[in-house]
Amino acid sequence: MARSLLSHFPILSSSTSPLASSLSCAITPSKCFARRLFVRPKASSSQCFCTLSLSEPAASDTSSSARKRMVSGVQPTGSIHLGNYLGAIKNWIELQNTYDTLFFIVDLHAITLPYETQELSKATRDTAAIYLACGVDTSKASVFVQSHVRAHVELMWLLSSATPIGWLNRMIQFKEKSRKAGDENVGVALLTYPVLMASDILLYQSDFVPVGEDQKQHLELTRELAERVNYLYGGRKWKKLGGKGGTIFKVPEPLIPPAGARVMSLTDGLSKMSKSSPSDQSRINLLDSKDVIANKIKRCKTDSFTGLEFDNPDRPECNNLLSIYQLVSGKTKEEVAKECQDMNWGSFKPLITDALIDHLHPIQVRYEELMSDSVYLDGVLAEGAARATEIADATLSNVYHAMGFLRR
Repeated sequence: MARSLLSHFPILSSSTSPLASSLSCAITPSKCFARRLFVRPKASSSQCFCTLSLSEPAASDTSSSARKRMVSGVQPTGSIHLGNYLGAIKNWIELQNTYDTLFFIVDLHAITLPYETQELSKATRDTAAIYLACGVDTSKASVFVQSHVRAHVELMWLLSSATPIGWLNRMIQFKEKSRKAGDENVGVALLTYPVLMASDILLYQSDFVPVGEDQKQHLELTRELAERVNYLYGGRKWKKLGGKGGTIFKVPEPLIPPAGARVMSLTDGLSKMSKSSPSDQSRINLLDSKDVIANKIKRCKTDSFTGLEFDNPDRPECNNLLSIYQLVSGKTKEEVAKECQDMNWGSFKPLITDALIDHLHPIQVRYEELMSDSVYLDGVLAEGAARATEIADATLSNVYHAMGFLRR
């Protein structure tokens, strides 16, 4: 059901509190990603790529108009697995209390690679149901389908005109995926995928986007593109056309996950848990039955060391399984380390199996309830799309105006 899109977006450790407003430089200025890829008179030659501090809670203002905005989404391809949930969706539950949030099913991204047309609609509804089953509250967050807001595609075309082809050619994921698929079989959409992703983010004047290590490069492009469009069409140029002037887009900041937040494969502790893996044994899917979960944990890769411990580079599978147990049990890292330090795999595997089953059971029950009430589910998506469209259309109108189009 779901391939993440910046993961298309969040990956934050569920053990962290809502993010603080303080910023700290993640890398030295000379290595910052916002390079001078277009001419900007009197501008600094580099811009710092900063991350949010996770040490303090953000302001508790509950007014949606005063809160910062965050967007995120998951692709409706493959099955939503534990990595998607613990790395992204579970954290939305905390974030929706702090930010003005929009969570969408990025179905337009799902067609960049070959897919089953008969499955797309069902997978999209399934993904929406899982969002809600995991705890996304529609009184706090908007939930909608990407293709139901046409401004996503319109803005993508406008942004494409301002995107140098060289920026897209340097995208690592495009190179990797096109190599696997074969250059002659790769569609243009795979190359322009980052432009649509930029549209998804900039359309809602997003302040923050949660990203994982493998998606930093795409957010780099989004930020560079926002600055490029602001320079080419904003400010006095827009003012002369009768617009308000100033910036057209907010330049979004990344929310970077703490080290170790990623959930790794059950068959290879050095590889991220992924639905693209040919082996279903490598992942725990959110809708797996009790017997399937037990079987996967029983057969998962372990090691021959004595005892169990976190953070030993020679024991990636051990660290991964302990981390999963910590997240689904709700215990602290210190509590898990003390509880499991003298355990062997024979005693630990039943423990993590029971914790997984207990944690996922309420989600599975709620999912079945939602899927049995398609009228309610479709109503949620329609309401979410209506709110999203209102925000998106305002941005799109400004872009058309600033770029010189005849007003409708």
